[in-house]
Amino acid sequence: MSELKDQLSLLGRKTEYKQDYAPEVLEAFDNKHPENDYWVRFNCPEFTSLCPITGQPDFAEIRISYIPDIKMVESKSLKLYLFSFRNHGAFHEDCVNIIMKDLIRLTNPKYIEVTGIFTPRGGISIYPYANYGRPDTKYENMAEHRLMNRE
Repeated sequence: MSELKDQLSLLGRKTEYKQDYAPEVLEAFDNKHPENDYWVRFNCPEFTSLCPITGQPDFAEIRISYIPDIKMVESKSLKLYLFSFRNHGAFHEDCVNIIMKDLIRLTNPKYIEVTGIFTPRGGISIYPYANYGRPDTKYENMAEHRLMNRE
């Protein structure tokens, strides 16, 4: 357990919310089952960001699903990271791709997908989706298949 405490600095401490995009708050820990393929899914139904043009708030549910390898994202740090978008100006599609790329840098997963289910604005809903499969593996093929077969 002390090994986990050495890896994680946010869990069990007073929560400090960043005022703008803060990828540095993300933390990872060792996956105890890297030999297994299994899904981990996070839902953040209270995601907010700002329109980079108007400054108006955008609301969404962010869904993150991944197949971990050696490292896994710690959930409190993920919550603080996602909350850091609250005052950040980015289009919906940018938010989803930024989140995915930051999690790839942090954990180097076998596979990951991020979906944003944004609340309609002006009568139009936007649901951006981004995914990644590790190159030259079955997960790269999986990513292509899942992307090409989305509805």
